[in-house]
Amino acid sequence: MSAFGSFDDEEFQEFAKHVNAVVSGDQLKTEVKKSVKNVGETYKRNAQANTPVKTGDLRRSWQLKGPFFSGSDITVELRNSKNYASFVENGHRQKVGQYVPVIGKRLKASWVPGQHFLQKATDQTSSQMPQLLTPIVWDMMRRLMDD
Repeated sequence: MSAFGSFDDEEFQEFAKHVNAVVSGDQLKTEVKKSVKNVGETYKRNAQANTPVKTGDLRRSWQLKGPFFSGSDITVELRNSKNYASFVENGHRQKVGQYVPVIGKRLKASWVPGQHFLQKATDQTSSQMPQLLTPIVWDMMRRLMDD
């Protein structure tokens, strides 16, 4: 017996076993994977909605891969397979005076500003994160507290 007396930690030990079972089980990993995939799908929808449309190819070329687990990190990868996507996003130079048959005109500006559709999608998705993740976090907390 210590100077502070004795205490029964049986309930705490049971709770610790329960938390360990929930955390180490596949159920928690599956839920986290689903929620991260949901965030990725929302990001993809936001990117598609913000992507400018001329032919629709750029908008249709978004691809979502993952989620991927690496240590304590969970990531998804959003890509656009069109090689010109970065030029539309960030802007590009062009040769003034060059004739472009597709538009039937000569180029007048040396710089075409970017449309920043991916940046807009990133901002939108970031602002939606609390609504996307809070219900899942509360659900996990409830599972940890349930007997």
